[in-house]
Amino acid sequence: MKICIYGAGAIGGYLGVQLVRAGADVSLVARGAHLAAMRANGLKLLIDGEERVVRPRCTDNPAELGPQDVVIVCLKAHSITGAIEAMAPLLGPRTRIVTAVNGIPYWYFYRHGGRHEGATLESIDPGGRQWRELTPQRAIGCIVYPATEIEAPGVIRHVYGNRFPLGEPSGEISPDVERLSALFVAAGLQAPVLERIRDEIWLKLWGNVCLNPISALTHATLDVICSDPTTRALSKAIMLETQAIAETFGVKFRVDVERRIEGARKVGAHKTSMLQDLEHGRPMEIDPLVTVVQEMGLLTGIPTPALDAVLALVAQRAKIAGLYGDHRPAPAKTPVFA
Repeated sequence: MKICIYGAGAIGGYLGVQLVRAGADVSLVARGAHLAAMRANGLKLLIDGEERVVRPRCTDNPAELGPQDVVIVCLKAHSITGAIEAMAPLLGPRTRIVTAVNGIPYWYFYRHGGRHEGATLESIDPGGRQWRELTPQRAIGCIVYPATEIEAPGVIRHVYGNRFPLGEPSGEISPDVERLSALFVAAGLQAPVLERIRDEIWLKLWGNVCLNPISALTHATLDVICSDPTTRALSKAIMLETQAIAETFGVKFRVDVERRIEGARKVGAHKTSMLQDLEHGRPMEIDPLVTVVQEMGLLTGIPTPALDAVLALVAQRAKIAGLYGDHRPAPAKTPVFA
């Protein structure tokens, strides 16, 4: 199986090392100092007290690689539209695209059923380009649970977790997704195939939609946000708004709000990805994690006053820091403070 990991950063690099060690034919698309280091010294993964080094093909020019069986997209969600043209040479007639990104994926309303079947979401897929050019028919859903970080160029540190649930948008257990799951398992990863992949997407997003922006505004870690009565209450309010929206689309949550918050608290003094991006001067994933829920609220007619307030604040925080690049927010609501 020929696999290209498009965006071989912290998560992509972790996957790359594990899949190469499992015998997969893996190519990595990266850039800058990270790419240079991988070419010179290989890609190193620090995990479980050991160093694992592999030397896969690495490039910043996907045209060198040709069509792949699977392209695993590990970019920040707001970066995907800008990479579509570069990704095109990787896509053959049977290529599958695994969306290993945070938030709601571009294919969400493909094989969804109901009145929104075939809809695109402007906050995550401006102008519907991903839907048209990557096509939803290629997509395999993937939720990323591990925490990893780039310790130095060419060096990935695994922090915790190895779970990557997979699923077809249609809910069928296809040969493609079964083969991919088997490969992930051979690589030492947990990759259950889910018939209701959207439920799992919302379960992770349920925490991200509140904990990420609150952390960027307060610089607090998960244990603090989920223990302090005020930020815990605000998180719960946003989560209840989010749950009401998701359930309108038929989503079923397998845990309740309090259990989800407690699960985040038990992670400990962990900085969310949005806070890490803010501290490192990188564009923050505001639209795929927060604005998209507001946009889906507009589709359903469900009000989101708590989310609206936090979104307005974190968007302003990002703009002041120059970290709200290439985003196209959903149509504005009436300001919550009007």
